[in-house]
Amino acid sequence: MSDALTVDHEIDEDSGLPILSMPRDGLPALVDTPQALDECIASLGSGSGPVAIDTERAQSFRYSAKAYLLQFRRAGSGTWLIDPEAFEPAPGTVSDLGALREALASAEWIIHAATQDLPCLVELGLWPHTLFDTELAGRLLGLDHVGLGHMVEHYFGLHLLKEHSAADWSTRPLPRDWIAYAALDVELLVELRDKIRAELAEVGKLEWAAQEFAHLARACRLPVPARKEPWRRTHGTHTVHSRRGLALVRALWTERDEIARALDKAPGKIVPDKAITELAAKVVKDDAPVPGARELDSVMGFHYRIAKQHRDRWLKACEQTAALPAGELPSLHAVHDGPPQPRSWQRTRPEAWDRWQRIRPAANALAEQLVMPSENLVSPDALRRLAWDPLPSNDEQSIDARLAEYEVRPWQRALLDPVLGAALRA
Repeated sequence: MSDALTVDHEIDEDSGLPILSMPRDGLPALVDTPQALDECIASLGSGSGPVAIDTERAQSFRYSAKAYLLQFRRAGSGTWLIDPEAFEPAPGTVSDLGALREALASAEWIIHAATQDLPCLVELGLWPHTLFDTELAGRLLGLDHVGLGHMVEHYFGLHLLKEHSAADWSTRPLPRDWIAYAALDVELLVELRDKIRAELAEVGKLEWAAQEFAHLARACRLPVPARKEPWRRTHGTHTVHSRRGLALVRALWTERDEIARALDKAPGKIVPDKAITELAAKVVKDDAPVPGARELDSVMGFHYRIAKQHRDRWLKACEQTAALPAGELPSLHAVHDGPPQPRSWQRTRPEAWDRWQRIRPAANALAEQLVMPSENLVSPDALRRLAWDPLPSNDEQSIDARLAEYEVRPWQRALLDPVLGAALRA
């Protein structure tokens, strides 16, 4: 297959492999008019076999996680790059590329790391009925490296350039080398899927992969629950040791989020997380003074150009935090929907700690035996929940029913039930 590709004469210094530099059909034009979109849909719809799909976003630059470029490749059709911004719907409505979805409804969608791309595809009205995730398949096979570049090297002996992966894909016009990069991301996906599928079948993991892919295809259309207290994910929050300090993190995070949303800029481009937590960490006790103008100006992150434009808002957040009564301060620790992290169990819930010490090593050993990461055999959350609450009995039927409640797939349960049952009865 590599013979049909345009390979750079230059050899990559790190891998020693020839560099894949240009799509075999040359640079595709950007689909950004209704007429071009109609042609694209007709071509992809008349193609054969599975369709390779990728997206490019701009999350390091923009507030939203929406797609700024869609890449498709299918046998008999070639590669197409669609600019979804050119088909932006009227304000207040949802973009819907329904005709494209219908054209590809019967095709298997091949995506590398589908959990990253599916949300922004669904946002555009695009979702698969049948899916093949090459990255997840690589994990099930126990490959050491499952990035697309590494897998192209492993299976094709070619080096795939990845220098534009973190680019601002909202940029227009797109530079020529960016277009080549985007097209190459789907150039070999169909062939990669064929090789991986054969390998999965050879080692008896094809049905496991099929169940995982079906789960992803179903889950991608389910509503995403709103994250509770999203401000707690601010990097460096662990350095803030008072409730009022955490309240300041919350206030500054909220102001920053509103500004970032209005400007459609990544929050870190407004004020970095480090600046927020550095300022909040100065509130060492709940009754300590909240930072004012002098302390704010001493933190470098608030010197960003956009941050300085909103200095009054940061100071207002500080003043409001200082005025909060004790009853409105956040707790020092987040409230979990499920069990807390196991590190506290030995002291607070010793029975659960004992179960955890039995089933976690058993699950890890089974994953090692199956040559796959333990989190792909069973999610850490499902394993924690199983340990947290006692079962009616430690037989395989009780374990299977509980794991099914946590959406553990049938192939996983069939492997786990006897192993975890034996560990709990030991």
